[in-house]
Amino acid sequence: MDNPFDLSGKAAIVTGGNGGIGLGMAEGLARAGASLVVVGRNAAKNEAALARLAKLGARAIAVQADVARRDAWQRIVAAALGEFGRIDVLVNNAGISLRKAPQDFSLEEWRDILDTNLTAAFLGAQAVYPEFKRLGAGKIINTGSLCSILGGAFNVPYTASKGGILQLTRGLAVAWAKDNIQVNAVLPGWIETDLSKRARASIPGLDERVLARSPAGRWGRPEDHAGVAVFLASRASEFITGAAIPVDGGYSIQLL
Repeated sequence: MDNPFDLSGKAAIVTGGNGGIGLGMAEGLARAGASLVVVGRNAAKNEAALARLAKLGARAIAVQADVARRDAWQRIVAAALGEFGRIDVLVNNAGISLRKAPQDFSLEEWRDILDTNLTAAFLGAQAVYPEFKRLGAGKIINTGSLCSILGGAFNVPYTASKGGILQLTRGLAVAWAKDNIQVNAVLPGWIETDLSKRARASIPGLDERVLARSPAGRWGRPEDHAGVAVFLASRASEFITGAAIPVDGGYSIQLL
């Protein structure tokens, strides 16, 4: 019987795919048979990610780029088509954050966070749309956050950007459903990444509060996002669009 989760012959672009959640998703897609374009600003991290994907037997290339720039997306798409001849999946995962009281953010900091987290996802969607139209199908997976649905006093620009990701997902899903393009979001909870490790070290009691609130009783891991990425990238989710799936161990559903 045909496997609806099989991604053999498919090509996926993963922004921020050189570490953390993005790399966890990329590894899941690779195990399902997809070829990968890893996009990141750090060339050394890009190469390290390629080495990990190579161990899985995946075909993969890296593009060093700032995804908040339209001309960068022209290079990313050209590289994907030049190497693999097609683009089937876009994972908009690149993101940054900064912890400050809202009154202390500069306009430049606000714009940098919104551009990297939200504008880049819009530009990426626009960039792959012609290829999706040519193929008659496409999948976009946007990485949101629990901050897409919950407020945070310490990261208001990030929260605004991730709320925007949720609405961008819904808007694109409605606009492009007629083109057989499914657009969905993943909402990670408290995940063990380099950023969260620094937060745990600098915020007294954060680890204890997260564990107390999480029914799963642990922090999430990047690899916890592999399965949902495969599901949303594959034929298994062809009638699902505009959805936002928390990957948070139940954090967002527990009252106390």
